Amino acid sequence: MPAPAWRGGFGRLWSAAVLSSSGDALRTAALPLLAASLTDRPVLIASVTACGYLPWIVFGLLGGAVADRVDQRRAMWAVDAVRGLLVAGFAVAVGLGHASIALLVALAFALTTLQTLFDNAATALLPSLVDQQTLGSANARLMTGQRIAGGLLGAPLVPLLLTAGFGAPFAADAVTFLLAAALVASLRSGAPEREPRAAGSTLRREIAGGLRVLWRDGALRGLCTATALCNIGMGALIATLVVLVTGWLDAGTTGYAAATTAYTVGNLAAGVAGGRLVARLGRIRAVLCAGVVQTGALVVMGTVRSLVALVSAMAVFGFMGMVWNVNTTTLMQQRAPAGMLGRVASAFRTLAVAGAPLGALLGGAVATAWGRNAPALLAAGFFVLSVTALIPVRKPDVPVVAPDDDATTAHVTR
Repeated sequence: MPAPAWRGGFGRLWSAAVLSSSGDALRTAALPLLAASLTDRPVLIASVTACGYLPWIVFGLLGGAVADRVDQRRAMWAVDAVRGLLVAGFAVAVGLGHASIALLVALAFALTTLQTLFDNAATALLPSLVDQQTLGSANARLMTGQRIAGGLLGAPLVPLLLTAGFGAPFAADAVTFLLAAALVASLRSGAPEREPRAAGSTLRREIAGGLRVLWRDGALRGLCTATALCNIGMGALIATLVVLVTGWLDAGTTGYAAATTAYTVGNLAAGVAGGRLVARLGRIRAVLCAGVVQTGALVVMGTVRSLVALVSAMAVFGFMGMVWNVNTTTLMQQRAPAGMLGRVASAFRTLAVAGAPLGALLGGAVATAWGRNAPALLAAGFFVLSVTALIPVRKPDVPVVAPDDDATTAHVTR
């Protein structure tokens, strides 16, 4: 698979994404620890994490519509600058002893709300920075860099930074946001050329247009449905993985760390080698293959009472998870009309993310009723449904739908 050129726009965007991911990892790891130091009530501690989902459900579609209206480069650096200032102010508040659960919830909600615009703008901007032939490789390198920065470099620094006080991880996060903003601001490429908006066009109509494109494109509709079903299963697994490892397997915190590390290593391996699978099968079939293999890995997690088996299954699960994420993102960028990519991406993400909190609740209920290994099997069931949703669109040449302003459709094959 051809690789994108590092010089110019892509290298700067990659550097900004990696910097931001390392800061996100610091903040994500430090927030629950700070919350636990302020209260011993699990519901209040969990509410901080829950606010990472809520803005996507509430504002995700709006963020995509705005991303299609503005210069995406400027939107991205402006959002990162604002996020940097917010986190810097929060670090000062923590350092002065003014932290509270309400402040943590407000920060988490505000940052994720801004992220809905940033992520949709970034998805829409990338195709203007690289050639179409290198788009898949560019997505793989972006996601791999983010996993390395977040999973292997950022989070392990938190204990060291905490020796300087609870405000230190947030101060470091603020610096990464501001540096990322400077890198994005230095990009020469702006938003892609767009057709002038029709008279009387509103955000509501534009959001509806993005939803129509997603619904009418058979491949994107199938991928979105499959991803939403996967995320219900993922929500169940993630919410209960710690009790699966420490309770059902009795492997303790060391076993839990080994399982999560194996998942990250699998992600990184796919970032390097996943392109070979795509070259052999094509993107849609690669996603279908990923879903089938992940289903098998989940069955192993829920039936084989062995830490070695769990760690191996998590590595395979992580490998195929990266294959899934890279290729669904690339297909969305290739198939959505350039001027509507922000809206299509936001519709896709919003519908997909909505399943995760539902899965978390189902996972907790199933673990209570049928045992601590049951959520992994529940997740496997949702992955079976996901694979079933992909079967009708497994053909490599699925027609691309290009809507016009009158909501009629024309079929074009790429």
